[in-house]
Amino acid sequence: MAPLKLAIIGGGPSSFYVASRLLSSNALSSELRIHIYDRLWAPHGLVRYGVAPDHPEVKNCTHKFDQAAKDPRLRFFGNVQVGPQSPPTIPHALPLSLSSLKSHYTHLLFSTGCAVPTLHPALPPSDRVIPALSLVHWYTQHPSRPAPPPLHETGHVSIIGQGNVALDVARILLTPPAVLAKYDVPSPVLDVLRRSAVRHVSIIGRRGPLQAAFTTKELRELTSLDGTSMLPLAPELLSSPTPDAKLTRQQSRLLQLLQRQQQRGTPEPGPSRTKSWSLDFFRSPTALATAPGSQQFALTLAHTALDASARAVPTGITSVQHTDLVVTALGHHSDPAAAYVDPALGYLRTGRGGRVLDAAGRALRHVYASGWAATGARGVLASTMLDAYAVADAILADCSFGDGGAADTREEPAAEYSEDALVADNAVDLESVPEEIVEGVRARRVVQYDQWKKIDAEEVRHGAETDKERERMGWEEAHDFLTSTGAWQSR
Repeated sequence: MAPLKLAIIGGGPSSFYVASRLLSSNALSSELRIHIYDRLWAPHGLVRYGVAPDHPEVKNCTHKFDQAAKDPRLRFFGNVQVGPQSPPTIPHALPLSLSSLKSHYTHLLFSTGCAVPTLHPALPPSDRVIPALSLVHWYTQHPSRPAPPPLHETGHVSIIGQGNVALDVARILLTPPAVLAKYDVPSPVLDVLRRSAVRHVSIIGRRGPLQAAFTTKELRELTSLDGTSMLPLAPELLSSPTPDAKLTRQQSRLLQLLQRQQQRGTPEPGPSRTKSWSLDFFRSPTALATAPGSQQFALTLAHTALDASARAVPTGITSVQHTDLVVTALGHHSDPAAAYVDPALGYLRTGRGGRVLDAAGRALRHVYASGWAATGARGVLASTMLDAYAVADAILADCSFGDGGAADTREEPAAEYSEDALVADNAVDLESVPEEIVEGVRARRVVQYDQWKKIDAEEVRHGAETDKERERMGWEEAHDFLTSTGAWQSR
């Protein structure tokens, strides 16, 4: 088997799962090198900057990633932006062109995720209309450094969308800061939450409970939240559409949970129960305007119903909801300016085994995509892992049996390949990196994995001083810490 030197763009779960799979293969042994590049200075992508802080168990996968990173055949280069960034949200990231990788690698994997929020056409972003991703990045201290929301003057929040992210945001806004303080919540975020005036969160969806995208687990956490109550639903929303309707297990469990919640009734208000939330089904926003005679905004909602294809269509009825802040939680897509992203799909065009295709449907030789970069923003860590393993197996098959993976008999190999060449077509130096990276390491702009582990340990140590999971550093703090401890290296 020919040597394999793989560049991975993106340092989230999918990239580490691919790397782990390849490193565990006996087929390559010493003839394998993997270099992971990430625009963020810390690794692990959504695990660090997307998982809700009160879900620490989800982050246990980083132990597996740490094991992979101990292998000397793998290197991580953080704070490196490969290719264009639209807009340039990480100003301190080292720019590196895609073409700079070509002479150093035999294979290339895009594992860049979906980092751009999907917006609502009737609700352009403003200081009072915020994408959920910005809120998530605020409370996880993402290097893009979004401004904190104006929670001190926000009593009512309207979240548009009914997926797990919407429920995560609602739960963080409604959970007492004293409860969140033990988790991985940065101190500046806790300070804002302590001054929050939020008393009610409306979670708005254009379809009904049987079509909601959130999981029963996420909903159960919200119904169990101390100090809050769920507003009752209309009885007709709590039954099957027809007596003989066949519901999935997920739909049945969700409906049963809502029915049990309804039977418990709405607790009496009191000093220990001062906040509330609601699931507003069959509603779709059409406009937001200043409410006459009020400090709030008027959110116009079209009432909807399902047609024969289960699509939400307007009924002609509208209502107005007064609110202080609108959060759009409508999903994410890949940066349309990134190479080989199909704007119509919202992610990269791929064929079997995650092989990247050009606009004409031709495979790029030795170029792959994994995770949300290849599938769109859907699935959980378990499905991400399985997808990543399948892509790693495709890479191994191409190395063993030639392009197209002759060992994979499910389909014929690609009939033709793109003329675009993103990687070397001959032998490369297994230890080389682009000159920009050499200079970036020397200039203390590029973070490697052993440096990250020192930062990680210091965050945990600092957090333990106040009985919390960790106290996060920003880029400036991390840079100063590595400088003061002499941890910068020029490997």
